Amino acid sequence: MEEGILALLIMPFVIFMIFVAPIWLILHYRSKKQVSQGLSPEDYRSLKELAAKAEKMSDRIETLESILDSEAPEWRNRA
Repeated sequence: MEEGILALLIMPFVIFMIFVAPIWLILHYRSKKQVSQGLSPEDYRSLKELAAKAEKMSDRIETLESILDSEAPEWRNRA
């Protein structure tokens, strides 16, 4: 009886070690490799475009705030 229980406990462990663990390790180290390589050229280009758009938006917001400050000085207190 104890041998049957022991076999039931060992079998899932053996199956895990044969099938799941190697796949898990391969996928883990593949993702580590991709992270360590840094940004791809396409990702870098997209990041630069987003930074440029953010800079333009910041300039526009500053311009709008200066216009509002001159035309309606109390606009900040309304919110």
